[in-house]
Amino acid sequence: MDPAAKTFATTGRSRKGEPWVWLTAAGLTIGVAMALGLFLLILVKGASSFWPRRIDLMEVSNGAAIEKIAGYITQQTERRDAQGVLHEEIQVFRGNKDLNGEAFKYIDRSNIKATSRPGSLLLVERLEYGPAIVTPVALQTPGGRIEANAGGFETALEKILTQGKAARKELLVIERKKIGAISRELAALARAEKSAGVKPEVATTRRAGLQADFDKLQTEAADIRKTLAESSFLGLTADGKEVNYPAGNLLDVFPSNRAGFFSRVGEMIHRMTKFLTEDPREANTEGGVFPAIFGTVVMTLVMSIFVTPFGVIAAIYLREYAKQGLFVRMVRISVNNLAGVPSIVFGVFGLAFFVYFVGGGLDRWLFADSLPTPTYGTPGILWASLTLALLTLPVVIVATEEALSAVPRGVREAALACGASKWQTIQRVVLPASLPGILTGVILAMARGAGEVAPLMLVGVVKLAPSLPLDDIAPFIHPERKFMHLGFHIYDLGFQSPDAEAAKPIVYATALLLLVVVVSLNLTAILIRNRLKKRFAVSSF
Repeated sequence: MDPAAKTFATTGRSRKGEPWVWLTAAGLTIGVAMALGLFLLILVKGASSFWPRRIDLMEVSNGAAIEKIAGYITQQTERRDAQGVLHEEIQVFRGNKDLNGEAFKYIDRSNIKATSRPGSLLLVERLEYGPAIVTPVALQTPGGRIEANAGGFETALEKILTQGKAARKELLVIERKKIGAISRELAALARAEKSAGVKPEVATTRRAGLQADFDKLQTEAADIRKTLAESSFLGLTADGKEVNYPAGNLLDVFPSNRAGFFSRVGEMIHRMTKFLTEDPREANTEGGVFPAIFGTVVMTLVMSIFVTPFGVIAAIYLREYAKQGLFVRMVRISVNNLAGVPSIVFGVFGLAFFVYFVGGGLDRWLFADSLPTPTYGTPGILWASLTLALLTLPVVIVATEEALSAVPRGVREAALACGASKWQTIQRVVLPASLPGILTGVILAMARGAGEVAPLMLVGVVKLAPSLPLDDIAPFIHPERKFMHLGFHIYDLGFQSPDAEAAKPIVYATALLLLVVVVSLNLTAILIRNRLKKRFAVSSF
């Protein structure tokens, strides 16, 4: 073979290794395609869970009888019976869980005799038992009964929904804030009385006053519930059962079959807004995920606040001050090995050290009057943040060391030649030039920490936490409180939900939201890094 055939005609370089270049490119393409495919799957499934679908009224043959079922198709499957005959089945969401026991039902397509879409069918969202699909009959109000075919029915229904929303908001203020404040004051009074900080007769008088306030608030709440019970929605299910929903249980009503495209888009935006701003309900299969969003963001930010200074200080010492030798090499090997330790091990360490040792010590030192009820000696968002800070510390240390080593030696020497001390050189020259690289490590740490679930299950995350770590109740910051997390929310819905089928749309929507939160946090850090990169052009990062 001609030796010239083994080289490129233009560069004269050898073709040896070219197949590996193409193989690497193919591997990268496949990896990117798989990542994009997963993201598109989650995007489509998550977005479609908010889209209001048309409701079908199906007449299904059930032996000799005909059963009427109203609902919308969620998925299609195929199965073979004992004789090997292939059957096409559809899964229908029919709601009315309180009447049917199951919100979903599988139907053989061959048994469907007729299908229609009556405009009278309504999708009713309720506070309990999930959505219902009914035909409206009438409204029962203090002013009398309003039939569904009457002119003012829709206006009266909208008025009932608005009044119910306002009443539930008022009940929430009474039960969580006002009654909650009384409960906290009673607990503080009991602790003061236990520690002899208040005289028994004074405590008795104050407790009687608090009890009177509590009874008054309970009466107000009972009056609100009584007012809500005076109005109700009367309907008829597809199989002819009569239903009566009190106004306090009604959240929303949507005519899916009568709504046009833009009305459905508006309803989709309305559902997404409620998903982002409301608390979960019905074992997390209904409602929103606002506490989980809040907990995820706060925990990630607090984790970053802890991990950044410790990681940077450790890297500065290892790179700038420590004498390079066997000991430093062992420390670097240990740091790199920490990055490969399973995250659940960090969770066990966090539970033993932060929760039981540090938290228990704080309780004995500062909150002895509250014992045996722990304050900080129990899992909470502070200990979860510190545990994840330990987990992501190696990432920040390694990235910071690389950023420090990338600063040109001439820059350091110029600063020293101008009379700056070593610390002044590091503080005013090296660190500013290394900030883009340091932020790269912080971004990677935030991306990993925000998605971790296993250690959080031991050090603070719970299924439902209506009280947020930050609120308007003094002292406003509550690091000892447990919190919700989007990653754990996905796990809880996917594996521990009592109604797995009803939880599927929420799983996809929450997974999409977790991706958006992580990407948003990372993009913010990347924008800051890029601005610093332009400002300190001496850095190679």
